[in-house]
Amino acid sequence: MNQSEAKTTLRWLNSNPPLQELMDRYPVEWEEAGGKLVAALENSRALTSEEAATKARSDLEIWTRRIEKSGQNPQVIESALPHLIKSRMLLQGLEKCYLAAASGKASGKIRFNLINGLIIQRLLFRKGLERKPVSLGWFKFWWPLISQKRFLMPLVQSQGIYCFYSRALIKALAGLINRRSCLEIAAGDGTLASLLTEAGVPVTATDDYSWTHAIQYPGQVEKLGAKEALEKYQPRVVLCSWPPPGNPFEKEVFLTASVELYVVIGSRYRFAGGNWEAYTGQQRFEWQADPRLSGSVLPPELESSVLVFRKKK
Repeated sequence: MNQSEAKTTLRWLNSNPPLQELMDRYPVEWEEAGGKLVAALENSRALTSEEAATKARSDLEIWTRRIEKSGQNPQVIESALPHLIKSRMLLQGLEKCYLAAASGKASGKIRFNLINGLIIQRLLFRKGLERKPVSLGWFKFWWPLISQKRFLMPLVQSQGIYCFYSRALIKALAGLINRRSCLEIAAGDGTLASLLTEAGVPVTATDDYSWTHAIQYPGQVEKLGAKEALEKYQPRVVLCSWPPPGNPFEKEVFLTASVELYVVIGSRYRFAGGNWEAYTGQQRFEWQADPRLSGSVLPPELESSVLVFRKKK
């Protein structure tokens, strides 16, 4: 595999291709990953599938870091690809099994049992799949009582929902924005911007509408790519929730002179989202993962991380 092929394959893999596409392209790797999947699901210990998922996420993290440390060396990429492929296969396979167990099929309407469904609906949603700011107190009380909690995210991610925002998070973000002009890029259905606006902190939501297969974009989400939105609004604060892994647009945030603060809500696992090359390569901002904000993103099983970039003085 030459340098161009290795990097092209890595970019394709980071675009999160569906499991069937991975299986068709890499049947040998699927034979091994599929065997691990079956073993995890057949084992009588309830935690086995969770342990398998944790191990797969860890392997992805390790090999992704090796690639980053090598400076995208094609030989390192070539060595890493089989591990990355098998780990992604296993995680997607487990996700499909969770979904099937919860809904009775691999896709379709959410079908929690009556009690779980009622608690989840009242706790996290206003109506349908419209998310609301979640009370941390009520969440900590009710969440342990939900027996189907591991099925929630696989069910809602197909609708473009990657996390839930607590009232504490919204309040903390409002304090960080502090009346400055604020833009959300890759806003999806605009929930984060909407909740902040309701809290008295106006946020302009934008998205390139590339997820029309999963998201019904509301009118308040302006159809604009990140670069165009940054050029148009010249914001002082930028927000982004669960940016795709290795995306091409976050680097534009660091190149926009008006930006003083950039907040990214995502996973602590680098393979799962964000442009870490842009994060580590920029020189204009000091940054860190904020543990208080990270703990205010729900549910905790996501192992979320909120990165805060502040422009150097």
